[in-house]
Amino acid sequence: MIHELTVKTNRREELIDITSHIQKLVSESEIPDGIVTCFVPHTTAAITINENADPDVRRDIIYKLGKEIPQHDSYHHAEGNSDAHLKSSLIGPSLQILFDKNRLVLGRWQGILFCEFDGPRTRRLIVKVIGLA
Repeated sequence: MIHELTVKTNRREELIDITSHIQKLVSESEIPDGIVTCFVPHTTAAITINENADPDVRRDIIYKLGKEIPQHDSYHHAEGNSDAHLKSSLIGPSLQILFDKNRLVLGRWQGILFCEFDGPRTRRLIVKVIGLA
């Protein structure tokens, strides 16, 4: 079964911790061991795993991406969001995370982060929980 989550963003650029939402889907699946796939069906948003304990890490990621890929440059795309397309391409649209005994297999400080680069918007996140034999 494919699940669709709605992610509401509040700023043009932000990284939102969605770990608990993914963990809930894994727990509710009653599949003990497997892989969960998360896919962002947007060209100006992405998903990644990084530290979720200190919000400064999320701010630093946005800061550095903004320095390397500024919003205003000599882009050709007429919509004015070329930087968002580039950032989402670098981060990527999907993740696969293992789970064991209904728990995501993540490092102590890791979390799953939804990356918004052209908000605020209401976004979709597609999630598939897959059991392993």
